[in-house]
Amino acid sequence: MRRRMTPAGLVAAIGLLGASLLGIEPAAAAVPAAQAPAGASTAGAVTGDVVTTAAGLAGPSDTEDEITWAVTPADESGPDQRGVIEQELDPGQSRTDRFAVRNFSAIPVTFALSAADGYYSDNGRFTMLPSSEPSTLAGTWISLPDSVTVEPGGTTVVEFTTSVPDDALPGDHAAGIAASVLSAGTDSSGTGVGVESRVGFRITTRVTGELTPAATVQAVAGSYDLSWNPFRPGEATVSFEVTNSGNTAVQAQGTLTAGTAAADFPAPGEAVQQLLPGETRTITLALAGVWPTVVVPLAVDLAPSARDFAGADLPVDPSAASATLWALPLPQLVLLTGLVLLLAALLWRRRRSRARLAAAVNAAREEGIAAARGDAREVDEPPYAGASDAASSPQTANSHPREIK
Repeated sequence: MRRRMTPAGLVAAIGLLGASLLGIEPAAAAVPAAQAPAGASTAGAVTGDVVTTAAGLAGPSDTEDEITWAVTPADESGPDQRGVIEQELDPGQSRTDRFAVRNFSAIPVTFALSAADGYYSDNGRFTMLPSSEPSTLAGTWISLPDSVTVEPGGTTVVEFTTSVPDDALPGDHAAGIAASVLSAGTDSSGTGVGVESRVGFRITTRVTGELTPAATVQAVAGSYDLSWNPFRPGEATVSFEVTNSGNTAVQAQGTLTAGTAAADFPAPGEAVQQLLPGETRTITLALAGVWPTVVVPLAVDLAPSARDFAGADLPVDPSAASATLWALPLPQLVLLTGLVLLLAALLWRRRRSRARLAAAVNAAREEGIAAARGDAREVDEPPYAGASDAASSPQTANSHPREIK
C-alpha cells in the first residue's frame, strides 16, 4: 500500500533538505522513504526543485522510513579524499572520472543522476541549475548515466566523462553532479507537486590557455547609524559590488575604510567569497567605530586572489573604489549647543556681576569724594564770622588808645 505524505512530513523534509549544493565536503541528505519510492527516479516531472545538502547526516539511517544518501568524488574502489573535482583539460580533450553514491537507508533506492551548470549564489555557496532549467555551459560537457540503484547500506561507483569542446574558451568552467530522489507534496494552494531533493558536489574544469584572473570593485554605497551617546561613535553599513572580470575563479578579499575606522573582509573565521568568471557579488559590511564627521569618506581596497590547481598563487591586480557618506553629528551638535549656551550664560552672569561691582565701586568713590569735599569746606569757612571780629576788637582798641583830657 502506498503511503501518502503528511503535511508534517513535507515540512520536515523541506526543512531538512532546503539548503544549497556545496562543493566543500561530501554531502548527504535524507527524505522519508514513503515520499521517495525506489522507482521515482525520473526528475522530468518535477515542478519544484530543492537543491540540498545535509553533511551532518552522513551515517546510517535511523528508521526504515527514511532515505539517507551521500555523493562524493571517488576512485575505482570508492570515495576518496577529494571534496570537489578540479581538472585541467585542453580544448577538445576528454577525461573520465568517478563519483560514489552511498545509500545509508534500509531499502534499495534508485537515484536520478544529473549534471548542470554551476554557480555561486548570493550567499557565496556553490549550487547548480535546477532540473527545470537547461544547462548551456560546462554542465553540457559531462556525460553520465541517467540513474543508479544502490542497495541498502551500499556504495556504487559511477563513471562520468568530461568532454571539452574544441572552441571552449580558456579559464574556469564550473558544473555540478548530483544524485536525486523525487518526493510528492503540496504547495501553498494545496496542489500536488513533486519536490526533487538533490545531493552533489562541484566539478571545475580549467581549459588550458592564457589565464587572466581579474576582479574589480564598484558601486560603493553606505548608510550611517549614529549613537545618541555623544561620546561614542556610530556604525556605518557599506555595500559594494565585486565583479570577476577575468577567466579564472577569484577570491574576493580586501579592506574597507570608513573615516578613521577600517576592517578587513572577510572577517577572521568567515569564508572567502568565491566568484566564477563573469559573476558579480554584492558584499555588505557593518563597520563600527565611525565618528559622524558630516562627510565620511568610504574606500574599498580589493586585493583579489587566484590560484592554479596545484595551489600556487596567480598574480591578480588590485582594485579600488571610493564614495562619501553623510553622517551628521546630531548628538555632538546638541552637546556643543548646550555647552555654548552654558558658557554664554556664565559669561553674561560674570559680566553682570562685574557691572554691579563696578557700579558699587563708583558709587562708593563718589560718596567718598563728596564726603571729602564737605570736610574741606568746614575747615576753610568758620561758621561764626562775628566771633572773629570780637576777638580782634580789643587788639584794635589797644592799638589805638583814646586820650583823656
